Order: sequence, then structure tokens, then C-alpha cells
Amino acid sequence: MRLKDPRLLTDYVKAHWYFYLLAVACIALANITQSYYPRVLGNFTDDLQKAGISPSVIKHYTLILLAIGIGYGVLGGFGQYMIMRMGRLFEFFTRKKLFEHFTTLGENYYSKNGVGKLLSYVMNDVKNVRDAISQGINHTTNSVIMIVSVIVMMLLSSIPLYLIVVCVLPMLAIPWTVIYFGPKIRERSKKVQESLATMTESAEEQFGGIRVTKKFAVESIMRGRFGETVDGIVENQVKLVRMSSLFQALLPFLGALSLIISIALGGYLTIQKQITLGNFVSLTLYLRMIVNPLQQIGNVINTMQRSRASLERINKLLAIAPEIQEAAHALPLEAKGAGIRISGLTFTYPDAREEALRDIDLYIPPGKTLGIIGKTGSGKTTLVKLLLRIYDPPAGTIKIGDTDIRDATLASLRNQIGYVPQDGFLFSTTIRDNIAFYDRQTEFAHVEKASKQAQIHDNIIEFPDKFETRLGERGITLSGGQRQRTSLARGFIKNAPVLILDDSVSAVDAVTETKIIENIRLGRKGKTTIIIAHRISALKHADEIIVLDEGTIVQRGTHAQLLAEDGLYASLYSIQEEGTRYAEGK
Repeated sequence: MRLKDPRLLTDYVKAHWYFYLLAVACIALANITQSYYPRVLGNFTDDLQKAGISPSVIKHYTLILLAIGIGYGVLGGFGQYMIMRMGRLFEFFTRKKLFEHFTTLGENYYSKNGVGKLLSYVMNDVKNVRDAISQGINHTTNSVIMIVSVIVMMLLSSIPLYLIVVCVLPMLAIPWTVIYFGPKIRERSKKVQESLATMTESAEEQFGGIRVTKKFAVESIMRGRFGETVDGIVENQVKLVRMSSLFQALLPFLGALSLIISIALGGYLTIQKQITLGNFVSLTLYLRMIVNPLQQIGNVINTMQRSRASLERINKLLAIAPEIQEAAHALPLEAKGAGIRISGLTFTYPDAREEALRDIDLYIPPGKTLGIIGKTGSGKTTLVKLLLRIYDPPAGTIKIGDTDIRDATLASLRNQIGYVPQDGFLFSTTIRDNIAFYDRQTEFAHVEKASKQAQIHDNIIEFPDKFETRLGERGITLSGGQRQRTSLARGFIKNAPVLILDDSVSAVDAVTETKIIENIRLGRKGKTTIIIAHRISALKHADEIIVLDEGTIVQRGTHAQLLAEDGLYASLYSIQEEGTRYAEGK
């Protein structure tokens, strides 16, 4: 699903048009002022020929040139500062807007796009567009106004019109050159940006898995994989550089050709006394002043084409609509004291052929504990993702109290559900901040209580900085079990009406698991708890247990009832009990 195409750059410029107008006006005036240089020097040359050199003449022209220099420096400097400042503000605004947009996108988007690709949008593409509206506008204004000013000044001078036309003739090829090279540069720039995104994604993956790489001693394979993405960038960049270099060389060449003609023809006419020496000096200086702006125009067009490719990528990203849309009539949900009812729920993941869940009917009374068990891929996690609206369930299939969760605001729904996933992701900050993630202003006593409930408190106080210990990336400072228990504490401290534990004790030993489960039973009396687990020991205390297999509920009941049946639950229990006895040597 796509939104209406956004006009990111246009909207930004419209919102700050007065700053850009002031900046462009200052730069324009600066270049108009500078265009007087050749005329002043031409007049100075003619005066020297007529009256000779004198202190008054030198003083007169020195003051004029000084005024031109100061005017150009002050006006041009201020205009450039304004444009560069607006470019930096655009960079800040756009990166903030992109991050806000990322937070609205659903899990389906992130399952198809890696972190490296997202970083490429935020870093490379935003920088390219910033260059276009800072350096691009600055150089374009400088170049265009300078060229126009020079041409106007030449026309207003006593230089013959035919001489001006002949000298400027090679520059008439510039529009054709721009039309020919522009689209080619833009297309090649787009390919460079795409290959940069691929390389960034590959680098992020390689860095994230560097420990696995070293353990398996496959550094050479990883170097090869990363090298392939770098080779792709080199190939695309060489093609871009080849095209842009040729383009940038052509424009100054046309300017130089005009200068050569002016020197040859203008010099001949000066010798023949058809123009004055001052006119010849002015003409050559005017054309010399055009060469640099032409080169700048080449650079600007290259920058603009690269930024246009990046802007298209950013606009395309911002046009992606969030998969989970809040209803216009959505109201805050109150889950406290409300039961959860699932009726006729059938769900298929986007782009999948088979149903992940089929005909699920379930009621969880308020304050009760539900256990969910099943083989890998049976739909356990899918069920809770639908409850959290990570994916949208069909309308009317999931209700909390009398409210369809699709009719509730997303914030109220997710605020009243505590979710602890199996992977236990931790942020690169202190242990305290990770536990108090839901509310960083939480009192320390609550943080400590939650850590004790999760059986991680004793491990934390062994660190020199205790709860202020800073964790490495993804919590690498802690072991797998410690990370999982810290994540559990984060779920406990929220004290939500509904708590979902998605295989959240899989990395802890049996003794610690028993203590955690007991703390859950004591600490969550009167609150709804859903426990997903592969180990029966983690959920046998539940008020009801459902067994999922291939997306359907094949058994339901208490632990004792399910053991009495000849089904999947009893089989899993037997296998696990046999494994426990074998491990204990019985």
C-alpha cells in the first residue's frame, strides 16, 4: 500500500521560501557587483592610454575595486551562510521525519529490508539531497547570475555586438549537453545509491555476525561476500564517474573555446584599431569570468542528478503506508478486568500461500493464565502478534472485553499488554534503563523489585557498577540467560493487565525457571497472563493450556486433563520427562 507521493523537498522550500529568497538576493547582488570588475579595469586601461598614470587615477580606481570586493564578500558570504544553514536544517528535519516514518512501518516491511538499507536512506540519500539544496542552490545562483550579469555588462559596453555574438557562440551548445548527459547521470547515480545500500546492509550483517564468523573460521568467505558488494559499488561508480567527468570537462572546454576566440579575434580587432585596448581587456576578462561558472554549473548538474535519484528513493520510502492503520473512530481500550475472546480466527501472512492459523476459537477469562504449547511453526507466536496488532487480524476475530482490537487505539492496546519475546533484545545503555524501558522515570525500588522477580538481581549486583552497568551492543555484556531475564524484568515492571511471555524462559535452567514461574503466579494474581513455551514445566500451572499444531488448536484443558488424553501434549511430556531422567542419570 502506498500513500500519495510526498513532496519532501518542495514542501520544505515552500515553508522556508523567505530565507531562500533573501539568500538568493544577496548572492545575486554580490555577483552583479563583481561583474563590474572587467568594466572598471577596461576603463582604467583606457584612461592610462589617454592621460597616463597618476596618483589620483590610481586612488580613484583602487577605491572602486575595494568597494566591489567588500560588497561581493559581505553579500556573498551572508547569502552562502543562509543557504548552508537551511541545508543543515533540512538534513535534521528529514532524518527526524524518516525515523518517525520507520516507527510506523510494520514487521512485514522490516522482514524484507535490512538495517543497512535503512541506514543508507538516513545517511547517504539525505546527504545527497542536502548537497543539492545547499551547494547546489549556492553554486547555481552564483553561476547563473554571474553569466547573465557578464552578458548584460558586455551588451551595455562599447564592445561591438558581432564580436560578443561570435565569442559566445560555442556556449550555445551547453543546453544540448545538459539535456543529453543529465538523465544518464541521474540513472547511474541511482544505481550507485542502490549498490551503497546493499553494501551497508552487508556490512551491518557481517559486523553483527563477526563472532560466529570467527568461531567457524570462515573469514575468507565473509570477505568474499562483502567484497562482491564493494565490487558492485566500484563498477557503478566508475560508470558514473566516466559520464560525469566527460560532462564536467565539456562545459569549461566550451568556455575556454570562447576565450580563445575572444583573444584571437579581439586581439586582431585591437591591432586594427577597431576596438580600444580597454574593450579588449574587458572582453577577455568577461569571458574569463564565465569559464568558472560554467564549470560550477557542471558540478551542480552532477549534484542535482545524484540528489534527484536520492530524493526519488526517499519519497518512495515515505510513500509507503503503515501496514497497521488506526481506525478513524478508534477509542482508548481498557483491558483491566476484561477477558480476551478469539472467534473464528484464520490468518495468512502477506505473500504466504498457507494459513498460519486456522479457525481459532478461544476465551481467556480476566485474571487467568493461559499456556500455549506446540511444535515449532505451529502458530504460537503468530497468535500473540495478532493480539498486539503487529499484524492485523480479520475484523471481529479478536476482542478484549467488548471491543474489537481493530477499533482500539494502537497506543492504548500496546500500553496495556506487556510482551517479553524469546530473543530478549537489550539496548546499548545501562541495565537500569533497559529494565525501566517503558518508563525511564520509574523509581529504583520498582526496578529492583522487577529484577528480583526475574531472578537477575543477584547477577546484577555482582557487577562493579551494579544497575548502572552499561551494556554492549545488543546487551552482549550479559550471557544469553542473563539477557533473557533482564528482558523479563522489563516485562514485569510494566505491570500491565495482560502479560505475554513468548518462550521467555527458554535460556534459563530448570531451578531458575521454577522460581520465575512461582514469582509470576504470586505477582500477577488477578491479571491475565499468556505463557508460550516449549517446556511443559513452564506452563503446567496454567488455568488452561492449548496445544497448537499446524495452525489449529488440537487439544485444550488443564495439565492433568491433557496428560490423561492420548495426544500431542502427552507425547511431548513423555519426551521431556525421558530427557530429564536421562540428564539426571536415572
